[in-house]
Amino acid sequence: MNVDVPASRELAGIAELAARATGDRLRTAFRSRPEVDTKRDMHDPVTVHDRAAEETIREVLAKESPGSVVVGEEGGAQGPDGDAASNGGAGSDGGIRWYVDPIDGTANFAVGLPFFCVSIGAVAGGEVVAGAVYDPVRDEMFSASLGGATCNGERIESRGAARDETAVVATSYPSARELHADRDEALRRFGQMVEAFATLRRPGSAALTLAHVAAGWTDVAYDPSINAWDVTAALLLVRQAGGTYLPLGGKPGAPDHEAPGYLACTGAFDLDASVMLDVTGARGSGA
Repeated sequence: MNVDVPASRELAGIAELAARATGDRLRTAFRSRPEVDTKRDMHDPVTVHDRAAEETIREVLAKESPGSVVVGEEGGAQGPDGDAASNGGAGSDGGIRWYVDPIDGTANFAVGLPFFCVSIGAVAGGEVVAGAVYDPVRDEMFSASLGGATCNGERIESRGAARDETAVVATSYPSARELHADRDEALRRFGQMVEAFATLRRPGSAALTLAHVAAGWTDVAYDPSINAWDVTAALLLVRQAGGTYLPLGGKPGAPDHEAPGYLACTGAFDLDASVMLDVTGARGSGA
């Protein structure tokens, strides 16, 4: 399915509408210390608000983009009739698939740290064509289409530091799983980043971190273990703002949003001279 710029902008508008529909609920629930359940392990929390926000988003998408498939973190892939849909299939509207993370940064949300977001991305023909990342606490709407990237309607450009020694890097690495797999190597790589960069941060939301890279508020971002709903909208934000997004660890020929990791940076950053090439094994900005 081919999506032109006007159609892409329309899809971005739908993503914005669906994301903003969760805002009142999430702002009201924020800092209420909701009860937290876990999914995969104790590092993978979920609250009733994650599930409710996803249902709200599904309702909006069903109305505004009938026939499409929604792939949500909490409810999996569902077709237009609410039935389970194959992750590799296409929506009956010709191929629009929405990747939804109702709260990216649930651990932050649950304890009252104001760094989480709603992420909604649209994919057609295996390519990301539109997306929105919404920060409900700050009421900041990052939106991307094939025509560019904006924050609250103002065009953004991914500009920042050029070198490690003047840059801020944001990462979730190493996770508990990575420490368990090879503690010495994980700590060695983490140490490389701490020593090389002016500042290292662990913000806790991949989508919002990438939106900040797109806006030029963070210079470099790295995460070796993410899901498609974490990054689908945000990778388009980075690229349309002029930044670099490199998928890591994906299968040959697979779409970028399905890769299990990423390395991203602002447009002016000299990735070829960065310690991040050694840390991640990426091939550089010319890859």
